[in-house]
Amino acid sequence: MDSMLTASRPDEEIPSYHRARRAAWGSFVGAVVDWFDFLLYGITAALVFNSEFFPQIDPAMGTLAAFATFGVGFLFRPLGGIVFGHFGDRLGRKRMLMMTVWIMGIATACIGILPAFSTIGWWAPALLVILRAIQGFAVGGEWGGATLLAVESAPSGKKAFYSSGIQMGYGVGLLLATGLVSLISSLTTDAQFLSWGWRLPFLFSVVLVIGALWVRKGMEESAEFERAQVGQPKAAKKRLPVFEALFRHPGAFLKIILLRLCELLTMYIVTAFALNYSTHNLGLSRELFLNIGLLVGGISCLTIPLFAWLADRYGRRRIYITGAVVGALSAFPFFMALEARSIAGVVIFSLLLANIAHDMVVCVQQPMFTEMFGAGYRYSGAGVGYQVASVVGGGFTPFIAAALLNFSGGEWHSVAIYLMAGCLLSALTAIFMKTPVHR
Repeated sequence: MDSMLTASRPDEEIPSYHRARRAAWGSFVGAVVDWFDFLLYGITAALVFNSEFFPQIDPAMGTLAAFATFGVGFLFRPLGGIVFGHFGDRLGRKRMLMMTVWIMGIATACIGILPAFSTIGWWAPALLVILRAIQGFAVGGEWGGATLLAVESAPSGKKAFYSSGIQMGYGVGLLLATGLVSLISSLTTDAQFLSWGWRLPFLFSVVLVIGALWVRKGMEESAEFERAQVGQPKAAKKRLPVFEALFRHPGAFLKIILLRLCELLTMYIVTAFALNYSTHNLGLSRELFLNIGLLVGGISCLTIPLFAWLADRYGRRRIYITGAVVGALSAFPFFMALEARSIAGVVIFSLLLANIAHDMVVCVQQPMFTEMFGAGYRYSGAGVGYQVASVVGGGFTPFIAAALLNFSGGEWHSVAIYLMAGCLLSALTAIFMKTPVHR
């Protein structure tokens, strides 16, 4: 009898590993689509939107307005987290993930055909803000569902590695978005790029959406979610999952906000703010940071799974704190290299911020955040917490950095302090967390 049971165990493990791989692949592909669309907006806002959608105001204020529309998407991410989290905790992760890809793809394609200010006047920026809000709403539901499907389906002891594809999706999305913009920029004149060239990457999103839907159709629902639904009492099902998460783990939301500061500030200052700052204030070519974005996206496809594997092996907290400290130490040297117009220095410290600091902290976030909540309400808890942090620490990072630059008369020191302080807060939060980070 014992030998028969022993012989059956490998067969029993095959479906779970198959499910884990399909969940990881489906989460990765959807993340590529959503982050391609979301990051493409930030890149284009830094290059085009101030002149195409806000031409009637001062150039500096036009830049602030363009970055403000970038931040609008983040304001609607918590709403997406609440709505998709609620139904994801009730109906399942897979259904919501199919919807988020559809919504994001349609909104992005519509931005690609949106008339400029010269054609429809103030309707242009108004519609741009609405479409950006829809993008934010879709991304708000994407991370929680993709994360949970990957983490809940992953084998024990490999959760960071199996869920790292979600953050790799960020890198691939950045690679695709920056690569397309860079390619089109090199093949067109400035007038052509401002007129119609910037629209082509937005329209390309339709192709990515079709591919993501095909892959996600073959995913299975999370086994952990299915077990939780069977064992959950009816009274608990009547409560709103987001309120259940808030009631049971109120401190988890603050921890998530503080833990995400390093990730959000390092990436958006390098990929969005520095792109605008270097071209408009320092006279550097836009291709410099577009190429840096390509390099960051390509390297992240290696660094994120590597750091995730190390985190599963040596501890998530250790990897996270190391990354946050690297971010804090790189803040001032990054801006000093920019001011010196040292291409080598800018590249080195951009990679330290975006591929070491950023990638070390994001590779552990999926299991770290989801394990703060119970299975019956963690889509709402982790998803909403993650998206609220996006508003507080990420959505208006380029806007805040540009405002700090304006208020300080063009001096970069306040922006460097802003970046360094965010990284240090994240590191201190991880150091003093009472909740075990590595289970």
